[in-house]
Amino acid sequence: MAAPQWRAFLELGFRPLYIAGTLWAAVSVVLWVFAPQVLTGSLPGVIWHAHEMLWGFIATIAVGFLLTAGANWTGINPMHGGALGGLALLWVLARIGYLSPGPGGLWLGVGCEFLFFAWAAAALGRVILASGSRRNYGVPLLVLGLGVADVLYVLAAGKGDYTLLMERFNLGLLCMALIALLIARRVIPFFAMRGVPGLQIPMLTRSGHWQIGAGLLAIALQIGGWMQASGVALAVAGIISLWQVLAWRPWAVRQVPLLWILYVGYAGLGAGLLVAAAHAAGWVIRPAWGAHVIGVAGFSVLIIGMVTRTALGHLGRPLRADRTMVVAYVLVILAAILRLTALLPTSFSIHILHLSAGAWMVAFGLYLWRFVPMLIRPRAL
Repeated sequence: MAAPQWRAFLELGFRPLYIAGTLWAAVSVVLWVFAPQVLTGSLPGVIWHAHEMLWGFIATIAVGFLLTAGANWTGINPMHGGALGGLALLWVLARIGYLSPGPGGLWLGVGCEFLFFAWAAAALGRVILASGSRRNYGVPLLVLGLGVADVLYVLAAGKGDYTLLMERFNLGLLCMALIALLIARRVIPFFAMRGVPGLQIPMLTRSGHWQIGAGLLAIALQIGGWMQASGVALAVAGIISLWQVLAWRPWAVRQVPLLWILYVGYAGLGAGLLVAAAHAAGWVIRPAWGAHVIGVAGFSVLIIGMVTRTALGHLGRPLRADRTMVVAYVLVILAAILRLTALLPTSFSIHILHLSAGAWMVAFGLYLWRFVPMLIRPRAL
């Protein structure tokens, strides 16, 4: 195996940001569940946890993927070398800032994180415009939207307005959901047809346009305060997602772990949009249910599949999931089930939460153990 190499490590966005995001997924959950006393920053415990899961983990992985996919879409690498190193440094400083006590730490965190998203959006916008990749014109705006929602969330936390805080968290959650729907709808059929000989499934471009349109409408309606109408739009996006999973012939990929994990995650995201729709429509459902079904059963299951499948592909490795990867998949799914179960009002909730956190930590620890040696070295082929 070749020696580790800085040039290789900073070659494409997925390399440093997959490591950063998955490491922080494990560390931040351990801090929140098992060592909350160390969370002395300006964001209180559960507010910090929600922030770090969405912006510190999930959105970071999305940016790493998009910077890498942008090179494929346009033929131009959006960011590499010193610029990519600078982007990763902003991410690190943001994490330090949010953990530091006092207003100085908070402003360091929010400032560096907004620059992180804005810089990534600008880099993507530059190559997308230069290449005339019209179908991707909206991607940089969604990444910038994540940064704006982040700032608004932190400002709401400073005001102590819980209702406003949840509105802005949901804004960031929906921006991230649109990015996830856009990415997954493109890559899952492509990966499936490459991974299963003879399999032909539709790309479902038209339904995808309706799906993204419904998601954008839901965001606009929530910003305008029309929550019940937003719930209808979310329900449309969720139903389309579940219909797409069925149209992609899930039974055909049941023996290919690199594929079925993506199907499970996409179905979880669709189900989460339906739960969020029910809450927006005024049904008696705790806000935490929608966030956790979308975030844990949807985003996180998709992420563990994407960070393995895309890393193997870009690193020139065989597109096969070994036992370690499959165990990580199962543990993330188990963590999601346990986390949702812990939301039920029972006397065992805290113990179930601890079990969920343990499964989560081991899953992402296994990913890091398996992939960090490859991510810091030159491509195999």
